Amino acid sequence: METNLTDKRIAVLLSGGVDSSVVVYELARMGLHPDCFYIKIGPEEESEWDCSSEEDLEMATAVAARYGCRLEVVDCHREYWDKVTSYTMDKVRAGLTPNPDVMCNRLIKFGAFDEKRGHDYDLIATGHYACTEIIDGLKWLTTSPDPVKDQTDFLAQIYDWQLRKALFPIGHYMKGEVRQIAEREHLVNARRKDSQGICFLGKVNYNEYIRRYLGENPGDVVELETGKKIGRHRGLWFHTIGQRHGLGFGGGPWYAVKKDVAANVLYVSHGFEPLTAYKRDFSVRDFHFLTVGELPQRVTFKIRHTPEYHPATLEQTAPGCFTVHAEELIQGVAPGQFCVVYDESHHRCYGSGEITC
Repeated sequence: METNLTDKRIAVLLSGGVDSSVVVYELARMGLHPDCFYIKIGPEEESEWDCSSEEDLEMATAVAARYGCRLEVVDCHREYWDKVTSYTMDKVRAGLTPNPDVMCNRLIKFGAFDEKRGHDYDLIATGHYACTEIIDGLKWLTTSPDPVKDQTDFLAQIYDWQLRKALFPIGHYMKGEVRQIAEREHLVNARRKDSQGICFLGKVNYNEYIRRYLGENPGDVVELETGKKIGRHRGLWFHTIGQRHGLGFGGGPWYAVKKDVAANVLYVSHGFEPLTAYKRDFSVRDFHFLTVGELPQRVTFKIRHTPEYHPATLEQTAPGCFTVHAEELIQGVAPGQFCVVYDESHHRCYGSGEITC
């Protein structure tokens, strides 16, 4: 973490969870009194969805008061539903696999918030498990020592100016250490469970989120190898390439391996981990660089939020476009996912691009 913070104006995004609460503690123990902001983004008011935002705000209020910090609620509800939801629905309608959390960081936490209030501050601090380092005079996004909690993959689409303002005060800790600090300091949410699922949806199920906007669109489910129809799906957008569970057909396991959007057909493959569910080579477009506009030939990458990094070589095919040649077969490569690229020691994060095939 940056050491000389005494003359910086710092805004903390305080969510009500334990991670951002320990951020406030970390800054307070340095003698700082940052301004805290609770970003209000819940389901639309008229909906009856179960939302935990009231409890979140109570927790955030208690933590800010504990350390003598001002707390302000910033309403980014409309921006979230306009920008992040439209991105998500456009992608799933096209048969792709989007990541709303990635876009929430770019468009809301470091985007809409900056337009509304963050522009008055030098740094925006969050509870992400990620680090930053100055290397050769440039600020880089670097990985957290906790491989399970590391969130650099969710930050790999933020803009360079957003990275320059980003501060991650707990990024150098393991999750267990953050919990220990919260319990030692008797923070009100020390034992609160981590939120699951999509950012800001609270307890809303992802499929319900999609069904609300796109409804259902039934079609055939076909076995890839035989062409045999084995059932019906309720909409291609409820299925992810590589998905093994929840297909609801007998004689499994079945894996979703391909979507034909034009014909509205879901292709599945039978058997244990079929080779059709794997790829070694795939294409990436619109690569977004966090710090510098070039990539080394040998890298590591991940395509989903897991602790594993996969070694690969990159072959540039056009500006911003690459073919990834992985050293091993990768399960569940799906168009629309982000391929997040790191250096060979998976320390520096270069950025990410969208998988096309």
